Amino acid sequence: MNDTSFRELVHRVRQRDERAAADLVRLYEPVIRVAIRVRLTELGMRRLFDSMDVCQSVLANFFVRAASGQFDLEQPGQLVKLLVTMARNRLINLAAKHRAARRDQRRLERGPADEADLRDQNPSPSQVVAGRELLAEFRRRLTDDERFLVDRRAEGLEWADIAAALGDSPEALRKRHARALDRVARELGLDG
Repeated sequence: MNDTSFRELVHRVRQRDERAAADLVRLYEPVIRVAIRVRLTELGMRRLFDSMDVCQSVLANFFVRAASGQFDLEQPGQLVKLLVTMARNRLINLAAKHRAARRDQRRLERGPADEADLRDQNPSPSQVVAGRELLAEFRRRLTDDERFLVDRRAEGLEWADIAAALGDSPEALRKRHARALDRVARELGLDG
């Protein structure tokens, strides 16, 4: 995928285009799942967590934040790096949570090794609806000013353009935007 078509895909994702989201999942989910599987083995957590569940959590977090204009992605490599980093951080949080609760993973029974590979890789209708509901709830929890910033970023406007229209500094708006997204993500449990 060349940089121009990639930027168009990201723009369409920001516009909440479901076909663009499906294309992004189709292109990048395998990369995320491989990164997750490698880390699950490293952390000795493969029996505890399914790579598909972790991947869906990462993608849900990404889509909410992308639709809110948080990410400035110009090249496919940047997206891969971002998604792999998000997956790694999600796994670290899950492993820490598991260990903090003093759960004994040795007591858990092993399931079929390739059970996850038998599932349909496409999102189910209920997952699509759940994604829409998550995005709607995310937007509902933003203030009007925060929603305005999110909408302008989703339209593809640069911080300098938004700042000029509002008479504020680009950096102040970017920080306000990031804090709002982080707050709502915490409220919804998207950050682990």
